[in-house]
Amino acid sequence: MDNLTLLLIERMGILLTLGFMLTRIPLFRQLLDRELHVGTSVAFSMMFGLFGVAGTYAGVVVHEDGYVPSFWIFPLSGDEIVANSTLVGVVIGGLLGGPMVGMGAGIIAGLHLYDLGGFAALPMGLSVPLTGFLAGYVARFFSQERVISPSKALFIGMFAPVIQMSLLLIMSGPPDLVRTMVNVIGIPMVLTNSISIAIFTTMIRVALQEEERSAALEAERAFTIAQRILPQLKMGLNPQTAQAAALVLQREAKAIAVAVTDRERLLAHVGAGTDHHAPGEPIQSDLDQRAMASGCIEKGHGRELLGCRQKNCQLHAAILIPIKEGGSVAGLIKLYFRRPQQIGKVQEALAKGLGNLISNQLTISLAEQMKGLMKDAELRMLQAQIHPHFLFNTLNSIVTLIRIDPKLARHMTIQLGVFMRFNLKLTSSAQVTVGQELEHLHAYLEIIRIRFSEQFAVQTLVDPGVEDVLMPPGTLQPLIENCIHHGLRDMGAGGEIRLCVQRQPTAVHFTIEDNGRGFPEELLPLLGKIPMERKEGNGIGVHNVNQRLISLQGPDAQLHFANRPEGGALITFTIPIKQEVSA
Repeated sequence: MDNLTLLLIERMGILLTLGFMLTRIPLFRQLLDRELHVGTSVAFSMMFGLFGVAGTYAGVVVHEDGYVPSFWIFPLSGDEIVANSTLVGVVIGGLLGGPMVGMGAGIIAGLHLYDLGGFAALPMGLSVPLTGFLAGYVARFFSQERVISPSKALFIGMFAPVIQMSLLLIMSGPPDLVRTMVNVIGIPMVLTNSISIAIFTTMIRVALQEEERSAALEAERAFTIAQRILPQLKMGLNPQTAQAAALVLQREAKAIAVAVTDRERLLAHVGAGTDHHAPGEPIQSDLDQRAMASGCIEKGHGRELLGCRQKNCQLHAAILIPIKEGGSVAGLIKLYFRRPQQIGKVQEALAKGLGNLISNQLTISLAEQMKGLMKDAELRMLQAQIHPHFLFNTLNSIVTLIRIDPKLARHMTIQLGVFMRFNLKLTSSAQVTVGQELEHLHAYLEIIRIRFSEQFAVQTLVDPGVEDVLMPPGTLQPLIENCIHHGLRDMGAGGEIRLCVQRQPTAVHFTIEDNGRGFPEELLPLLGKIPMERKEGNGIGVHNVNQRLISLQGPDAQLHFANRPEGGALITFTIPIKQEVSA
């Protein structure tokens, strides 16, 4: 029995070599991903069935007087049996492909074993498909594992020959011969089959780890390349950025040449073929046009298909990667190779990863740019709504003064010109300094005092050191205007407006208060959040100021409205100190 065990272990080495070759077949890798349907189940059944047949031929013919060590097995006589490794392929097929694959492989291997004959042909042939079916059913309990662990496979593999020996004892005869054969081949078959199954599953797990490690390396490589060329491509597709990106791609992608195009012409070409692939030439090849139209990665080989008419050109194959920006193709990256055989799955995976990474990042960058432009347009629109409001009121006052006091009207017109020139300067920027904003307010007050000289007084208290803090332009003037036109509207005289600008450790705090009629209590929760009708005491100006503060400085800078206990309105807000510039 010891000699038989050693001989079966030697034969097992040949079988495992065949198994190692099997793990390198792409069809076998699909089985590991559980991509099974009727067609693939039949193919896998045949593959593992033939593996089981190979396990039969790796066995040893045993009879009452000993065993025959010859490798090739011929039809058996009435007193012979095969100590085999047929169950290895069948059990592996069941563990990986499920009951149907296990039983299908078992039928193929079992029919061959039955055809060899011998006194145990029927139970041996019947036990193989039964074992394959049971192995596939047991594998369902470990469905969370991509490949069953070797220790579990070893345990399952021990029971497969036990089932076979049990059927042999039940269905074969004569009894004395059966018992003798089971004693001779039972333990060697249990050891060799279970160990072979465990080693086979270990090889599969190693093959998967190699594949995953390779995929991880290619993903990391794609990330590295994308990270290095994105700064250039984000600046737009032009000859300079395309040249920089092409140099990085050629070095990292191991291509013989790299080209970058926009939708119409070649922008850059580095590597082989630079003598006749000149930047600026139009895109003419059908392959380029197809990649542009479909937005999908394209492969091509042959100078004519690649659009090159130079007979001595070294570029015989290429992968075309569309560069997408906002859902539309903006250009192409072309990786060139000497031969079509150099474009393997690794190169295709790299190209796919690069295309997705670059396109996604460019789309995100475009979205950020559009968001910035929309935000800027919104701010300009809000500014345009505030400034005409003041302008129309002032012009109406000038029209009235022309009839009753032309000299004062002329003075007011001059002050309006000064205010508007300063206003145009301020609105050209998203933010200005507190000092500039206060100058803008003082210019406004020079005009407004002519209209309401006896009605109110404005007091301004400003802490030193706040002049260089940045804030949105045109913030204070609409708020003071609201106090004058609405808070003090019913007061003929004695109106007071107080502006305090206080510096805090991390912010500048603004307080605007008056001694007028205050805000209607029912409107306090809504002020600044929605535009109010003019008749309710607050126009669109206060709402716009609040929205601009939130957009530029964040929600902590929003306006807060309240009524003073002694009467009058109170508006406060805070500007965080983020950056200071010289006034």
